[in-house]
Amino acid sequence: MSHTISTQALRKDFGENTAVSNLTLEVGRGEVFGFLGPNGAGKTTAVKMLLGLISPTAGSAKVLGAPLGDHHARAKIGFLPEHFRFHDWLSSVEFLRLHGNLYQMPAQLLDRRVAELLELVGLENHTNKKLRTFSKGMMQRIGLAQALLNKPDLVFLDEPTSGLDPVGRRLVRDIIHDLSEEGTTVFLNSHLLSEVEITCDRVAFIRQGEVLTTNSLKNLVEGELTVEIRARNVTPSVLEELSRWGENIRLDGEHLSLTLSSEADMPQVIRHLVENGIDVYAVKPQQLSLEDLFIQVVGTEGGL
Repeated sequence: MSHTISTQALRKDFGENTAVSNLTLEVGRGEVFGFLGPNGAGKTTAVKMLLGLISPTAGSAKVLGAPLGDHHARAKIGFLPEHFRFHDWLSSVEFLRLHGNLYQMPAQLLDRRVAELLELVGLENHTNKKLRTFSKGMMQRIGLAQALLNKPDLVFLDEPTSGLDPVGRRLVRDIIHDLSEEGTTVFLNSHLLSEVEITCDRVAFIRQGEVLTTNSLKNLVEGELTVEIRARNVTPSVLEELSRWGENIRLDGEHLSLTLSSEADMPQVIRHLVENGIDVYAVKPQQLSLEDLFIQVVGTEGGL
């Protein structure tokens, strides 16, 4: 199985309204994949189709090598929804055992797995505490534990760090990293682009139910950047020659800025300035952030 998720022109209509129009993407095994788009872009509908909760109007897809909704494939999938409604009259142990029984897990295996997960998410001291007494962050942690109960090959996490403090967000990042190392595919949707930027291998930008582009985060980190340079005596001819390496070249007094396609071009730019008698006092490179890329690709209308 080369891809954990593979879709071709997946579409979902609700009457005259189209929620997902042309979803085509591929997600590899062990990949942490970010799914980003503005509100109303079709992200939730797309995830529901991939989970087999709703049927597509058109197109095709395979999840874990099987058609959408396949019973055996679904048994290997974990899911943490953004707006969960858990049984708050149950304790954390009772809640996880309930979900384990739905998976038909053997009793001894289930008990061992529940203990492991409560320790993993930092709730081992709250085993008999009712969920109704949990804080939002604790509910997020127990939700993550239930998503991992069946040791899934694929896990969908919708806003997994919502309501968590910095320590909790670091914990979730570490868990996601470990899942990826073990070969589990993580399909992540989050409003916190800084978290996505740290966590994901690749991201897809979706708008109006269609993937606009898919980018490797490694390429983003090593790719385009803006350089701010404080320099004196910059001549028009030297400025014109900078177009060999960059674009969006602007000079305002002693402040020179340009966009480079790669960080590797920066030494050549500085060398060019110095060799032409330009006094360089400061160089400040600024990498293109995921937020910048989001706005470039998707636009400023609406939000995540």
